[in-house]
Amino acid sequence: MYRERPSQVPGAVVWTRAESGTGAVRPVLPDGCMDLLWSGGRLLVAGPDTHAYAPGSGTRWAGVRFAPGDGPAVLGVPAHELRDDRVPLDLIWPGAEVRRIAERIGEAADPAAALEAVALARTPAPDPLMRAVAERLAAGWSVTETAAEAGLGARRLHRRSLDAFGYGPKTLARVLRLQRALALVRRGMPYAEAAVTAGCSDQAHLAREMRSLAQMTLTDYVSAANSDTAMPSGSWTVA
Repeated sequence: MYRERPSQVPGAVVWTRAESGTGAVRPVLPDGCMDLLWSGGRLLVAGPDTHAYAPGSGTRWAGVRFAPGDGPAVLGVPAHELRDDRVPLDLIWPGAEVRRIAERIGEAADPAAALEAVALARTPAPDPLMRAVAERLAAGWSVTETAAEAGLGARRLHRRSLDAFGYGPKTLARVLRLQRALALVRRGMPYAEAAVTAGCSDQAHLAREMRSLAQMTLTDYVSAANSDTAMPSGSWTVA
C-alpha cells in the first residue's frame, strides 16, 4: 500500500510503501522529481525518470520526493548524473555517515519521519530561478515563454535544466503536462477533456504520451490508481 503526505521540506512529499509480496507492483511514473529512499536498512537515491520504473516487490520503503529542481542541492549531485537510475547513497555521501544515518532510521519508530529529518537538515533555500522555471512549465507555459521570463537563452536554460531536473526543459514540460492530465483524470474528468485542459492537442496526443512516458494506457493507469496497492500519484503538479 502506498501512502504520501506533505513534507516539512518545502515542496517535498514524504511517502511510504509496503508490499505483501502478492499482487501486482505498480510502476512509478515520471514526475520530474528526485527521491531520497530507505529500504531494508539501505539508503538510496532515485534520479529523475524519463520512463516508468517498476519497483521491486515484497519490501518496505520510505522516501522523500523533492520538488523538481530541489533534489540536487540536497543530495549534492547534478540531476542528469542520476537520470533513470537508482544508486546507493554512499556513492554520493561519505560511507561512514550513511551507515550511521541508516542505523538511526532503522531504529526509529517512524522511519519515514526520521528520513524526512535527515533531508530537512540538509535542505538549503531553493534556487528561485529554477523553481520558477519548474512552476511555469508545470502551469503549462511554453519553453520559449519560460526561457524569456527567466531571462535565459535556450542553451543556458537547457544546461541549467540538465543539472536541476535531469533533462532539458522540453522533456520536463512533457512530463509535467502528463502529470497535469493524470491529476485531472484522477478527479474524474473525461479523458478527452483532461487531455485538452492539460495542454495536449487531443486525447490521441495524451494516449501517445502515456505510451511514451508511462508505458501503459490511460485505462490501465486508472485501474492501478484505484486499486488497493495504489501507485504514486506524481504529486508535484500544478493543476
